[in-house]
Amino acid sequence: MLLNWLAKIVNVIDGFTELTGKVISWFTLIMVLLTFTIVVLRYGFNLGWVGMQESVLYFHGLTFMLGAAYTLKDGGHVRVDIFYQNFSNKGKALVNLLGAIFLLLPVCIFIFYISFDYVAMGWKIMEKSPEAGGLPLVYLSKSFILLLSVSLSLQGIAEICRNLSILLLDSSQVPPLNTEAK
Repeated sequence: MLLNWLAKIVNVIDGFTELTGKVISWFTLIMVLLTFTIVVLRYGFNLGWVGMQESVLYFHGLTFMLGAAYTLKDGGHVRVDIFYQNFSNKGKALVNLLGAIFLLLPVCIFIFYISFDYVAMGWKIMEKSPEAGGLPLVYLSKSFILLLSVSLSLQGIAEICRNLSILLLDSSQVPPLNTEAK
């Protein structure tokens, strides 16, 4: 019963993170096309718009802030541990579980906590770009910090549930983990 409940949590959060990752991949394409357009306009036609240049920064920030959870889900974060690679799947699950509980979630909560007033002030004053012709959406860009904390915390909860399931399973039922050192 508990394993089914944990599996449902993992599936829902992983599905959300997967969808987020697919959306981000389109943002990356848009960012590349915008950058190409900016370069062609600037050097080919001697034209430039600050707002267009800032929009690339917004897409860049959103890609990295929301992409962190997707990278965690796919095991793409760097692991440098000479001992971890030799652990059994249950040993790896225990390390991942403790890392998520004692490192990942506290860091996400801390980032959210220290950033909240900063983001709230931006929203309160509807902060705009200081550049002439810049985008009037700086408060949205600042909000990406909170999105990072929330999305990474959600994926952290999925990782906790996934690794807890592995630890609760019989050794013969433990699937291989996607945790190769990169």
